[in-house]
Amino acid sequence: MQKPAVYTVHYRLKNKLGEIIDTSEGAEPLHFLMGTDGVIKGIQEAVRNRGVGDCLEVTVPPEMAYGEHNPDLVRKVPRSAFDGVEDLKIGMKFQTNTGADAQIVQVMGMDGNLVRVDANHPLAGFTLYFDLEIIGKREATDEEIAEGRPLY
Repeated sequence: MQKPAVYTVHYRLKNKLGEIIDTSEGAEPLHFLMGTDGVIKGIQEAVRNRGVGDCLEVTVPPEMAYGEHNPDLVRKVPRSAFDGVEDLKIGMKFQTNTGADAQIVQVMGMDGNLVRVDANHPLAGFTLYFDLEIIGKREATDEEIAEGRPLY
């Protein structure tokens, strides 16, 4: 049985107008182990069975990226939940420690003593447009397979 591949990819993420909103250019490329949660499914499917040097333009729908925007993840919480935060502002992000899983929430608005927070990924509900360049591909080591991620 063939071991999964570790891919190294440079990317440019664009909005629907073609404006670059994130890129690995001039920074560390994306490293991921095929078949794990390390990168969205749309990118994994796009590079599957491709090789070094391949350049791709990929459109990734929400269900292959960060999912649809879930209105149940938008809540109003009391301002007192932010005790110790002197200057609470829209756009600030916080990690919650309630429930079984920690979540990152973003402050979306404030109304008196209530703060509206959103636990959706900021790109949930959006179709993503990527330019991808595969710059590395190799067989994963046993240790990487056990860890579920590339080890560099």
